[in-house]
Amino acid sequence: MKKTLGILSCGVLIAACAPNQEKKSMKLDYPESKKVETVHEYFGTEVKDPYSWLEDDRSEETAQWVNAQNKVTFGLLKDIPFREKIAKRYEELFNYPKVGSPNKIGDYYFIYKNNGLQNQAVIYYKKGKDGEEKVFLNPNTISKEGTTSIGLLGHSEDKKYIAYSRSDAGSDWQKIKVRDIANNIDLEDELEWVKFSGADWYKDGFFYSRYPKPENGDELSAKNEFHSVYYHKLGEPQSKDKLIYSNKKEPLMYHYGGLTEDKAYFTLYASTGTDGYELYHSSMENGVNNMNFTALFSGFENKSSVIDHKDGKFIVMTDIDAPKYKLVSIDIKKPDAKNWEVIIPEKDELLRGVNTGGGYLWASYLKNATTQVQRYNFDGSNRIDIQLPAPGSAGGFGGYKDDKTLFYSFTSFTYPSSIFEYDIESGESKMYYQPELKFDPSDYESKQVFYPSKDGTKVSMFIVHKKGLELDGTNPTLLYGYGGFNVNLTPSFSTSNIILLENGGVYAMANLRGGGEYGEEWHQAGMLTKKQNVFDDFISAGEYLIKAGYTSSEKLAINGGSNGGLLVGACMAQRPDLFQVALPAVGVLDMLRYHKFTVGWGWVPEYGSSEQSQEMFEYLKGYSPLHNLKEGVSYPATMITTADHDDRVVPAHSFKFAARLQEVHTGDNPVLIRIETNAGHGAGKPTSKIIEEQADKWAFMFSNMGYTDLYPEQK
Repeated sequence: MKKTLGILSCGVLIAACAPNQEKKSMKLDYPESKKVETVHEYFGTEVKDPYSWLEDDRSEETAQWVNAQNKVTFGLLKDIPFREKIAKRYEELFNYPKVGSPNKIGDYYFIYKNNGLQNQAVIYYKKGKDGEEKVFLNPNTISKEGTTSIGLLGHSEDKKYIAYSRSDAGSDWQKIKVRDIANNIDLEDELEWVKFSGADWYKDGFFYSRYPKPENGDELSAKNEFHSVYYHKLGEPQSKDKLIYSNKKEPLMYHYGGLTEDKAYFTLYASTGTDGYELYHSSMENGVNNMNFTALFSGFENKSSVIDHKDGKFIVMTDIDAPKYKLVSIDIKKPDAKNWEVIIPEKDELLRGVNTGGGYLWASYLKNATTQVQRYNFDGSNRIDIQLPAPGSAGGFGGYKDDKTLFYSFTSFTYPSSIFEYDIESGESKMYYQPELKFDPSDYESKQVFYPSKDGTKVSMFIVHKKGLELDGTNPTLLYGYGGFNVNLTPSFSTSNIILLENGGVYAMANLRGGGEYGEEWHQAGMLTKKQNVFDDFISAGEYLIKAGYTSSEKLAINGGSNGGLLVGACMAQRPDLFQVALPAVGVLDMLRYHKFTVGWGWVPEYGSSEQSQEMFEYLKGYSPLHNLKEGVSYPATMITTADHDDRVVPAHSFKFAARLQEVHTGDNPVLIRIETNAGHGAGKPTSKIIEEQADKWAFMFSNMGYTDLYPEQK
């Protein structure tokens, strides 16, 4: 069961200050970005790439360029008169205890906690539900800047040891270490070059996935190849780990897996990227040294996952002939589809996931992007609907078969993330943790609307604002989206968004095609050669907000990260007139070369590749943000954000996009790139950096919408 740490809020409501309608010119003298004649050829077409030298993250020239850009960016941000007021207010809002759901391991309960402004959550543990809490792991003692993050993985069968991951400076690279629970000390075991892995224990060791050691200096940019599954025996050096599975013929694949709860089978997943995957299984009857894998699902067109094993049958969640997913029972000896038994049939709502716990199945559905949870017997009978506090997002409802209680989290746009304890026998929930807030979420309201996209498709969008907001077209508005990789955007509480909302702003979040909110068909309608649908959906969302009177083009900002950064980059290139501010974060902005770096090859099933076919090359070039910036165009005020340790979407995307945008952009709107140091794609970012980055974002947005002051009562 995944544990999440909720983001909550506290503070006093502050009235907005009216903007000055005369926006000051912020035209800048940008650092020089030299152009080097570089050409790549695709199917007979030559494409210039004059800023390709910025792909070298180790060169002194790139370092000098980064420093020069940051000097301009942070100099401008520092001069925004209310920037420090925003930072002070956001720190006040962020400074409250944050608590995650407890995780029970044997006699111990493990809980993530942050006392308010700690850079990283501290992991506490206690013996018994009412035992004394003690510090188990505190990542804040490892790094002065708070850039080391730690996460619990899996525990040994005897519940004496637990494996945990350590990541530094936001990198996807992890180390796995092992800790003695009772004595609260580390063992000597340390595993390196781990990515995208858990730690599933079997007897005196555990399974995990890793890459070969990269060449020195290439750790953050070189293509990652040969992801393989290993078994580590406790007390032995990593060099003696047993290779369980690797595909030497196909270096660009992910391989990962885990054991069923009864430890009878190991299930192995093999994927060419972030979409469909194959599934293999091996009996553990003869132990680690005699594993033989048999295919349960071949090919990469579908997504089927083993939930559990019971009485010689796998319980499997699958999208085969069910784009909104169903749950089936598959006899391991007779796996043909004609022999499947349906446990939970496909429904109108999206089956997002199924957990086991307390001897039951817990099915989580999305209905119009909000969570519904249902409990079933293992044969699909005796459905019970779980009553949640309100429409929103719930996570949890998972554990071991002998658990009597389960924990879950709940949040919405106006409901700070809270933890509930669910009694399985009585079916009753009681509050385990709820923050004490000075800020009153009931002052705000959220609604869900459905608007038409360019082709007439109805798209859902959540809109949040202060109660009684006047729809006069003057409200500062942030439109957020993602639209890709089957990712679901659901309601959640954001401390950062309070800065916008309490200053009379509007927050809008659209459920674009390419996401998974409405099933696999919705996802496929926004991938590969249908990617333009995603941009059309987002542009139409902006047009709806203006037409409905929420805002105007002069008061509309767009924001998204990673694939959402691509979304922002493409939309500002296609409709620069529609938006006043653009905030692309850690974006995939060079669609012709993204697959050349780290794990970018894993996105080919979603995007296609420029080397795949002439048709795919031309389609990608047709929307690639880097390649669609035109000379003589006035683009929105833009602040690109990236980080020097981002080895998911390498910063070269943002570097090249910024250089090109500064080259061609006309008008007074500033074009900045904010490059964070000792940080990565986003995971594990310390509180201090979060506060600074969010303060910069809001200050940049408000100042470019004509505001001259916020929080005037602050001294």
